[in-house]
Amino acid sequence: MSFNTESRLTRTAARTSTSTRTSTVTRFERTHRGPVRGAVFGARRMLRGIARTAKGTLSWLNDTVTTAGLLVAVALVLGIVGGLLLGWVEAWAVGTIAAVLLIACVPFILGAHDYSIRLELGRDRVVAGSDIGAVLDVRNTGTRLALPGVVDVPVGEGLVEAHVPLLRPDGHHTEQLTIAAHRRGIIDVGPMTITRGDPIGLLRREQRWPEVQRIHVHPVTVRIPSTSAGLIRDLDGTPSTRLVDADLSFHAVREYVVGDSQRHVHWKSTAKTGTLMVRQYEESRHARIAIILDLAADSYESDDEFETAVSAAASLALQGVTEGRDVLFVVSDEIPEHSRNEVLAIRTLPTLTPKSMLDATSTVDAADSVMRIEAVTALTVQSYPDLSIAFLVTGSRMPVDRLRRSAIALPAAVEAVAVRTELGQEPTMRTARELSVMTLGALGDLPQMLARGALR
Repeated sequence: MSFNTESRLTRTAARTSTSTRTSTVTRFERTHRGPVRGAVFGARRMLRGIARTAKGTLSWLNDTVTTAGLLVAVALVLGIVGGLLLGWVEAWAVGTIAAVLLIACVPFILGAHDYSIRLELGRDRVVAGSDIGAVLDVRNTGTRLALPGVVDVPVGEGLVEAHVPLLRPDGHHTEQLTIAAHRRGIIDVGPMTITRGDPIGLLRREQRWPEVQRIHVHPVTVRIPSTSAGLIRDLDGTPSTRLVDADLSFHAVREYVVGDSQRHVHWKSTAKTGTLMVRQYEESRHARIAIILDLAADSYESDDEFETAVSAAASLALQGVTEGRDVLFVVSDEIPEHSRNEVLAIRTLPTLTPKSMLDATSTVDAADSVMRIEAVTALTVQSYPDLSIAFLVTGSRMPVDRLRRSAIALPAAVEAVAVRTELGQEPTMRTARELSVMTLGALGDLPQMLARGALR
């Protein structure tokens, strides 16, 4: 009796099942390859391994060797080549010095250190032009000495460096930092990295902390007194054309019908006519302030002029929100280049609280690919018809004719006020049939101009 032991394929299957009639099938397969296929398969695996190793080595060298270290390494190679091939004693000297330098720098980056880094910001919301204090605390949580290093703290597009001295186990270093918030916007702080290196600067080693903290830099605003702002002409709302039986805006009297409340009986008219008469009212709607900020870059002479316009718009919105008014803060949403002539889009900034409104103004920027102010005004009226007053805030390059065309899109009952920023000019105000045009030479002119009666 003989047994065949040279099978080409051997399979083993295992099956498990449970009382719920679910099953799992596992199959193991083993294939005997020929010598050529096996060699090709092994060569491919070896090449892939070499490629992964080379990629990891290059990445490590890029992260570890500085530009100066790369020059020293090149000098080492050239010195060895020159000494072997040409027999130059000078080449051997250069190669030897380069090798000694590299070997002496290696111990400074060996081993891992345990650091604990904490950055505490004094404030996360400031007004443009302020400074923010921060405290950086670096602690050595390991059991060995931690060599000196440098903590890099990215702040927006800049970088703040803090030098950390030699730290004993459980030792810590505290440093006071100052972050300048000169302009409105959002500042991202982080991610932080700590760099250890040799004294010469040939080799380095970095450790990264991915945490990012955000600072909102609000625009500068001015306080507009309620007595002079005139933001709402009718504190009880604006009357509509719809007639109702009870409201605050008196319209006329009419004859009594069954179901009318006796509280609205007009006794003087009843005495004159001999018929029971009741009052009739116009329905009042809650007034809404619309602040439309022009984001077209060609409307402004400079960045400072645009920042003044943002501050003026934010001041108007802040006064309305603080007083509990219904404020609509509208800007043009950026339009993609490929669909600029097809898409109309506006963006309303949150005005529920002063904090959310000012945070939103930190993200506003001028751009070229935005809608013209005429289209923004027209789309605002279509989307939010119940308006009482509309402020059109723009720059000195905006012609008055375009502002008038924008005001024409507003309903007749809506009062339009154009606020043009023109830095350094005397504040002026011109009144036309369609709108009032207010020119601001500085942000501080806004309360004074409103107090003079910009609103009719």
